[in-house]
Parts: sequence; C-alpha cells; structure tokens
Amino acid sequence: MMASPRLQGISGGTRNRNGGRPLVVRTNTLLTRIAVSVAAVAVVTGAIFALKHAAPVLSLGVLYIFAVLPVAIWFGLPYAVGVAVGSMLAFNFFFLPPVHTFALRDSANWVALAVYLVTAVVVSELATRGRRRAFAAAEADALRRSDAAKTAVLHAVSHDLRSPLTAIRVAAGGLESGSVALGEEDSAALLETIRLETARLERLVANLLDLSRLEAGVAPAKRELWPVDELISRALESLGAEAARVEVTLDGDAPLVNVDAAQLERVLVNVLENALRFSSPADPVELVVGSTGDEVLVRISDHGPGLAGTDAERIFEPFEHGRTGGEGTGLGLAIARGFAEANGCRLWAESTPGAGAAFTLALPSAAARPTLVR
Repeated sequence: MMASPRLQGISGGTRNRNGGRPLVVRTNTLLTRIAVSVAAVAVVTGAIFALKHAAPVLSLGVLYIFAVLPVAIWFGLPYAVGVAVGSMLAFNFFFLPPVHTFALRDSANWVALAVYLVTAVVVSELATRGRRRAFAAAEADALRRSDAAKTAVLHAVSHDLRSPLTAIRVAAGGLESGSVALGEEDSAALLETIRLETARLERLVANLLDLSRLEAGVAPAKRELWPVDELISRALESLGAEAARVEVTLDGDAPLVNVDAAQLERVLVNVLENALRFSSPADPVELVVGSTGDEVLVRISDHGPGLAGTDAERIFEPFEHGRTGGEGTGLGLAIARGFAEANGCRLWAESTPGAGAAFTLALPSAAARPTLVR
C-alpha cells in the first residue's frame, strides 16, 4: 500500500518551498559547523591557559589565528568572522584584566584586540579567496580533462563509424546500380559485406553502452553454473568466420564456473578479437583451457608484435591501443576486464616483444565456492 503524500512528506523530512534539500539536513549542517567553530575557540583557549606562564599573555592572543584559519578554509568567511569575534571575547574574558569580565582597564588592550580582530578578518578573507581559487582551478582542470576525454571518444568513434558506413554505402550502391549486372555470387558477397559491417556497428554501440554501464556501476552479474567449453563455444559462434583461425584445446576435467554467461562471452569475444586483429591471417590464435583446482584458466595467445612492459596494464584502459597503435576504439580490453572483475574473475596480459601476447582469464571454480544454480 502506498503512503499518502502527506505521510511521505512527514517521513521524508520538511522541505523548503522550492523543493530543495530537507531543512533538517541543512539545520544539522549548520549546527555541526557552529559546534566545530566553538570547539576551535575552546581548543586554542586551552592552549593559551597552558602557555600563559611561559610567555606574556598579550602576545599569546595571536594563537587564535589557528582557530580562525581552518574555519575560514572549511566553512568560509561568515563562520571565520564569528570565530574571530568569539576568540576576541574569550581572550578578553579569560586573560585580560580584570578577568572574568568584558571590561578593560588598559587602553592598550583595546588596541591589541582591535588589531587582532582586523588581522583575523583579513586572514579569513584571504583564506576564503584561496579556497575559491583552488576550487575554480580544480573545476577548470576537471573540465579540461572531460573535454579531452570527449575529444578522444569522438575521434575514436567517428573513425570506427566512418569505415563500416562507407562499406555499407558502397555495397548498397552496387546492389542498387542498374548499370552493372551482378551475378548471384557478387550480390551475395555485397550482402555479406553489409551484414558484417552492420554487425561491426552493433558491436561498437554495444561497447560504448557497456563501458558507460561499467563506469556507472550498473552492470550487475547474474551468475549461474556453466561449463567453460560452452562459454567458449558461444564466444566462437559470435566471432563468425574468424573463429576458424582459433585453435582450441579444452580440458575435459575442468570444473564448472559460476558466472554471468553473457558477460563472460563478451570477455572472451573481445580478447579473441584483439588477438585476431594483431595476428596475421596466416597465423592461428591459440586458446588453451586449464585448471588449478581453485580456478579455471583460459589462456589466449597470438602471434602479433607483442607488448612492451609498460603496456601490459595500460592496454586495459579505455581508448588505449598499446605501442603498436592499431584500429578500433580501444574499448574491447577495458570492457573485458570490467566484466571479468564484475564476475569475480581476473584478466591479465603477458608478452615477449616480437613473440606475441598472451591473455589469461582466471575464473573461480564453482567446486571451490559451491553455489546453487538460479
């Protein structure tokens, strides 16, 4: 049963007329800042009590700056002015004769308090300006990095969009052209080009969506028990004709794994596509399955140029291609690691430069952590 709007308003706290944050939250924040400000004055007052026998009391009043300055940095000028005034009153009441009153006998004490108050206000204003400038610089830096990231995304995506769209347009134009007589094989080849390039576009869009979901933390794994060979079979089927270049060695004794099949399929497909991209068409890509008892290891090796030592981790960052550059958006391996970690798996790269790269996916064995099939 749904609560009435009135009950919802009571349970959610009183809100202002503009629909802003609850007034209870704002009141709590105000009280917290006031309490911290009072505590700062009390701490410095205690320090002056401890030091008054070691130094002239009048010279110790400057210590209240250490109460004013942090309050100015954290909460701003209004609170700092309040601390400055409170500090002046506390110093007068506890330390300047006659003590425990706000009266002053010596006019020099009036001058000292006035100088202190002005100094505290000026320091507070300078600290507040410094904080504002630091925030402005941080915002400008964040905006600059955001613009750089957007530029990188647009550059990568525009390149990957242009190539398949051009191929689709050319193939469609050939099919529509009445000036050229096409045989059945030629028409089938053009249709296959359209199909493959359309699938390429779908993968690009899926990669961008997957990356945004992973970064937002909204890609939960729906785990079930699966045999590793079936996950590999699904991944090879997604590769299409390129799967013929993959040499698979399975382990018949490998235990079941508890993973999200769709996400692990994406992991395997992305790693295999990366290996195929950097291997020549004449070289196979090896996929070997092994087991250590606690984990099932899937090792994918290519015969490409390999990785530099610093690239073994960097290639898992979005939009990274490693030292060899290459085509594509550079999202595949980043998404692969993201989905692997979402399923409690590990994915890492190893390489000998010039001898190819090897990617190892470690999946926790369901035998080590038994779970029920959902």
